Amino acid sequence: MQILVTGGLGFIGSHTVVALAEQGFTPIIVDNLSNSEFFIKERIEQIIGKAVKFYETDCNDLQAMEKIFQENALQGIIHFAAYKAVGESVAEPLKYYENNLFSLINLLKLMQKYAVQKLVFSSSCTVYGQAEKLPVDESTPTLPAFSPYGNTKQIGEEILQDVVRSNADLQIISLRYFNPIGAHPSALIGELPRGVPNNLVPYITQTAIGKRSILNVFGNDYPTPDGTCIRDFIHVCDLAEAHVKALEFLQQQNGSFIDFINIGTGKGNSVLEVIKTFEQVSGKKLPYQFVPRRSGDVTAIYADVSKAEKVLGWKAKRTLADALADAWRWEQTIRTYQ
Repeated sequence: MQILVTGGLGFIGSHTVVALAEQGFTPIIVDNLSNSEFFIKERIEQIIGKAVKFYETDCNDLQAMEKIFQENALQGIIHFAAYKAVGESVAEPLKYYENNLFSLINLLKLMQKYAVQKLVFSSSCTVYGQAEKLPVDESTPTLPAFSPYGNTKQIGEEILQDVVRSNADLQIISLRYFNPIGAHPSALIGELPRGVPNNLVPYITQTAIGKRSILNVFGNDYPTPDGTCIRDFIHVCDLAEAHVKALEFLQQQNGSFIDFINIGTGKGNSVLEVIKTFEQVSGKKLPYQFVPRRSGDVTAIYADVSKAEKVLGWKAKRTLADALADAWRWEQTIRTYQ
């Protein structure tokens, strides 16, 4: 099966391409390289032992995307291509609405035109806002988003529901995932932020290796046991495998179908717990300082993942320590890329 992976050279996309190939699928990568690096394609090929077809294309370019649909017998799509930095989305909302929503609309148009029925959509726990009850399950109400990024995911899910209600012959799973971290155990691919990282773990590893002088912890006055935010941190390889499971599940569905599934570990860890765990696995003492809260951050969120296990037969296997050890190994192997 040929599976189009948009944003396939990004952090989650690259690991999912590897997982797809390992399960016998033929991934085809689309990436505009706006937030990824071309050398990751060679690293993917090194891991899976075969060449991968690649298009340097923007999903917002409908004409270019149509050419890809014409040239390949696509049987499914995993859609990652989106901007994802919460803080940046607050500063530049139109950039996020234009990119994240138009790219999805273009894909849905082409899927209907070329009878490609299976879609796994990259969604996010941000659709829940600051949930009143933890852990959150899929029936938890989606509250007003804390950021334009989160709102693009809410609107994206609403678009998908409306298209399925229109009797479009599409089968869709929206994976609402929590906080992906870690790297492939080979240390050939991993998270590769440009400039100052927006995510906690690459900021930790860059501080540990000396690229950053000090780690900023955004807020220590949250109503949590240690005053820092709590998140559900999931190993990116577990997350990648969940996408493959979702695709396999969709192969068994016919007619109009949509479902929403949380992908996390089911456990919350605070920012300070992540720092302490990293210090244990790396043997490095991290310099850090508390700075004011960051706009768009919720206090705490972690997943009820029972639906993923029941519906997809999937559950996270790797620990927080595993993920941080892999992320540290990756950081130590990265050559100059900025």
